[in-house]
Amino acid sequence: MKEIYADLHIHIGRTESGRAVKITGSRNLTLQNILQTATSRKGLDLIGIIDCHSPEVIEEIELLIREGKATELLNGGIRYEKTTLIPGAEIEIYDENCHGPIHVLAFFPTIEKMKVFSRWLSSQLKNIHLSSQRVYCSGRTLQQKVHELGGLFIPAHVFTPFKSLYGKGVKKSLTEVFDPRLIDGIELGLSSDTYMVKGMSELAPYTFVTNSDAHSLGKIAREYQKMRVADANFEELKLVLHQQEGRTIIENFGLNPLLGKYHETVCANCGEQIIEETEGRCPYCGKEQFIKGVSKRIKELTDAPSLQIERPPYTHQVPLDFIPGIGPKTIEKMLNAFGTEMNILHKVTVEDLAKVIPEKLAYTIDLARKGKIGITVGGGGVYGKIESN
Repeated sequence: MKEIYADLHIHIGRTESGRAVKITGSRNLTLQNILQTATSRKGLDLIGIIDCHSPEVIEEIELLIREGKATELLNGGIRYEKTTLIPGAEIEIYDENCHGPIHVLAFFPTIEKMKVFSRWLSSQLKNIHLSSQRVYCSGRTLQQKVHELGGLFIPAHVFTPFKSLYGKGVKKSLTEVFDPRLIDGIELGLSSDTYMVKGMSELAPYTFVTNSDAHSLGKIAREYQKMRVADANFEELKLVLHQQEGRTIIENFGLNPLLGKYHETVCANCGEQIIEETEGRCPYCGKEQFIKGVSKRIKELTDAPSLQIERPPYTHQVPLDFIPGIGPKTIEKMLNAFGTEMNILHKVTVEDLAKVIPEKLAYTIDLARKGKIGITVGGGGVYGKIESN
């Protein structure tokens, strides 16, 4: 058994030919760049690329395999140097039972299974080439198809106000849209953590995953997890999600929820944070439209505050590029010295950091690693900020 780092929610911005996949994704967020960044800069052992349903992306993966640059694993997944790719797709559900759109993730063991799913999916949506497209079938139908093909089904960033399960998708329960038996895990999202949702009884059976939802190369691994597995492959991931045979998530690493874009409720008109609504109106501008914060929504859904479920520790990890004074050149210096971001965030001592970068920045990184750094709270689509010392 060994410990590995995994980020299971990475988008593709463009194919090698320049065709858009995730329109809001960076143009240099290509399959090849993601794989190289994950293995050589980030130090990730397992990644989920969730736009592999796109036909051009499938072709690019098959080309890597034919050229001998990547290898399909017997137990599922595609190995590229030190990193295993799990082919995935992000899909938007908005069936007759939904109160708003819901994004979900589906993962498959092989590229052939993904090709079958892609062909089926192309008959259920308008543009198979693009990411996160709305599927014209029910949530339960989609679940059944994913599991029929031996896949894994995970609702994505479940508390964000837009396009998520609890954001607007359901009023109270995931059973309004999904078969709970066909859910393999729950992705928390950037504005929540394990501790905030511990009182939600219907989430008790599921493993929580923490992923970046990266739209650029730099954002890969801003959230991730450490897993205990025999190897980095699809079957081991499945065992982890169902906590079987000693496979498990050892630790979740994510943004402090205060840094998330949707932690606090804000006025949709003026953008001010709303602690207490005054007769349903913004106390600053008087308007009546609010973007409900994740923290408030979770409080509404908490039904068992004394519930005791044993979970892995959730460590509030501050990405390097969130820290004031640390830009691309400083990150490059550290990478040249210490190899990968996983090494910098978990292994390198503050004394060794100070030999490469200014001492003040080294100690700021160490404070961030220990959760001892000031934060300005985020909300309404604006990230929180690390306060300068």
